[in-house]
Amino acid sequence: MSSNSSATRTDGSALSRGRAGLWWGVLGVAAFSCTVPFTRFAVEDGGLSPLFIGSGRAVVAALLAAAALVLTGQRPPRGRQWVRVAVVAGGVVVGFPVLTSFALSGAPASHGAVVIALLPAATAVLAVLRGHERPRRSFWIMAAVGAFAAVAFATLQGGGFGGLHWYDLLLFGAVVAAAIGYAEGGLLARELGAWQTVSWALVLAAPLMIVLTGLSMAQEPPSATPAGWAAFAYLAVVSMFLGFFAWYRGLAIGPMTRVSQVQLVQPVLSICWAALLLREQLTWPTILGGVAVIACAGTAVRARLAPAASSTVAGEVTRSRRPTPGGR
Repeated sequence: MSSNSSATRTDGSALSRGRAGLWWGVLGVAAFSCTVPFTRFAVEDGGLSPLFIGSGRAVVAALLAAAALVLTGQRPPRGRQWVRVAVVAGGVVVGFPVLTSFALSGAPASHGAVVIALLPAATAVLAVLRGHERPRRSFWIMAAVGAFAAVAFATLQGGGFGGLHWYDLLLFGAVVAAAIGYAEGGLLARELGAWQTVSWALVLAAPLMIVLTGLSMAQEPPSATPAGWAAFAYLAVVSMFLGFFAWYRGLAIGPMTRVSQVQLVQPVLSICWAALLLREQLTWPTILGGVAVIACAGTAVRARLAPAASSTVAGEVTRSRRPTPGGR
């Protein structure tokens, strides 16, 4: 009787943690969903260059991160953890913000949201490679189909075969950069903590971002409307800082495979925000392209769940049966 009660409590605890991870993930995705529209708005406002938007918001976020780390007395990463922090910084502090800022100077926000819809599948692929998992063939097939759907959408929007725009290449690069940062950051957050991971990444990248911000200000002094500065402030405080608190917290609680699926809602929200805030028209190609990419990404992420679990169990059984040195 007592053993059954104990099992029930354990299952309830695991279920409660799973729900907590999902809700933290939802909060992070809700924060990120405004990133593309607000980046597009800040660029369109005319007074802020793409380089300033991409690097300057990281500098502001780094100041907040440094203050939080000092005030709470956090222990710095050690040894190889610094290398992993650098990977996170390169992906989500430098790569994604700078590439999307330049891309959205030419691409509509809804177009960018559809291409970025490939991010959940890309994150799953990087997590599989990083975790040395062996998912079923359907995972790789659907990930490839999702990539093809995103490329086909971008090509058709560009006017047919061979019409891929320069900003599409930047968006695809941003997806790869963010996927690397998400996959590594989700694992590292289990060691350093959720907000600590992104904070150390921001601090580590700060010198480079300060230099880039200075160059952008020298080339084009920033001058924006109050609405433009408000959009920049959101990108710096929420998209680059507070949003990652929730997102990495959710990934750290896990299970990462389930929490990562919440990201499929992000492009839908981004397209809706683009229509509401930027008055962009929702065309049928955009809607159908978004549905296709999201469906493929969702299928790829779901196809990864069962094999990951089975491979983990198999690994545990193998380790338990492996003889110890000396035959003991």
